Amino acid sequence: MNIILLGYPGSGKGTLAKDLSKALDMVHVSTGDVLRDEMAKKTALGLEASSYMAGGRLVPDRLVMDMIKARLGAETRGLLFDGFPRTVAQAESLDDWFTSRSQDLDAVVFLNVAESVVMARLGSRRTCTGCGKIYNVISSAPAKEGVCDACGKPLMTREDDKTGVIAKRIQVYKDQTEPLLAYYRSSRNFLETDGGKAPEAVTKDVLSLLRVKP
Repeated sequence: MNIILLGYPGSGKGTLAKDLSKALDMVHVSTGDVLRDEMAKKTALGLEASSYMAGGRLVPDRLVMDMIKARLGAETRGLLFDGFPRTVAQAESLDDWFTSRSQDLDAVVFLNVAESVVMARLGSRRTCTGCGKIYNVISSAPAKEGVCDACGKPLMTREDDKTGVIAKRIQVYKDQTEPLLAYYRSSRNFLETDGGKAPEAVTKDVLSLLRVKP
């Protein structure tokens, strides 16, 4: 089974992806992780991506797809894409790749979360200045306010988790993703669920939608 997860930043895609990949024995594909790994290993693709980023430019869709093909070309398990594709052009490239592998995209799962909930979730996020562990002061607060449980270093609010920046991130997502949602809604494998629930309930709902016993 090959699945795409879509949703706002803060909609819970990452948590759901970990739960589903474990429950269904799938490969969790985060293109951000793939990109960072290729750059860290200084592969040819990673060096090319670095040259774009060093110049303040976006990594082209073609290069992102080349990284996915290089990383996953020999993979036989189902693929679970977390937040990719982001544009219709990327979706079409991914469709072409599945076709070339004689495979199908089995489901596109959209986590529908109200903007007010996304704002609250992201605004409540705190990141450790030492080990990078992420907390949420509403749902997963540290034992001692402002201090990391793991390493004892202070917690901070990242620049992109501040209210004004969050609002801009949401608008960018909407501008990019509304055409993508329209692209996938026309297919029979588009699924939508309430991402505003607790993570365990969202996972149970999605497994039910996929006709898999929780």
